[in-house]
Amino acid sequence: MKFPYTEKVLEHFKNPRNVGKMENPDGKGLEGSPACGDMVAVYLQVNPETQVIEDIKFESYGCASNIATASIITELAKGKTIDEAKNITWQQATEELGGLPPVKAHCSVLAVEGLRASIRDYEEKHGLVSEKEVTTPDVVRSRLKHVMNPMAGLDIIRTELVTKIDVNDGIVRILLDLPSNHQFAAAIKEDILEKVESLWDVTEVNVVFTE
Repeated sequence: MKFPYTEKVLEHFKNPRNVGKMENPDGKGLEGSPACGDMVAVYLQVNPETQVIEDIKFESYGCASNIATASIITELAKGKTIDEAKNITWQQATEELGGLPPVKAHCSVLAVEGLRASIRDYEEKHGLVSEKEVTTPDVVRSRLKHVMNPMAGLDIIRTELVTKIDVNDGIVRILLDLPSNHQFAAAIKEDILEKVESLWDVTEVNVVFTE
């Protein structure tokens, strides 16, 4: 049987580039969940004058394809401007690696989404979003689709963990069907805050657990 991975995939898996956590990044993106088997965090350091990505790092929890695609994407993004990095696609990452098994294509998508999430985080924190969408419950709900429910391996919207979302004068209130002393409560809350607090017109986020 032919081995499913190319030499370049194996090289980036065994010797990943730009791996590690960045302290005080200008932008951070997290996609996936350990419960699903794959997760990628991407950290950016951006030159505020040129908008060039001067440094980029990633952390990965997952298979060889996950690590290799995250590694190659950081190489593709480093030295590019924010706008240029936005155009990096999962197809481009796959081609750079010499191809991936079809069942592993989602790994390249996950890495690209992590990069785009970190860019979005940077732009929102620095007031660079050109079209500022007013935050509504639907906007919050779309962000929460990227917060995973570790008990199910799916996001907290699809698993109906979120029972209510209120937005009023910049204050977001999210009600969860989960007790505050649950083993995953703190992690889910932290992920929610990370995804929602960066919205430009949000001043406060309250996560309320059932008792």
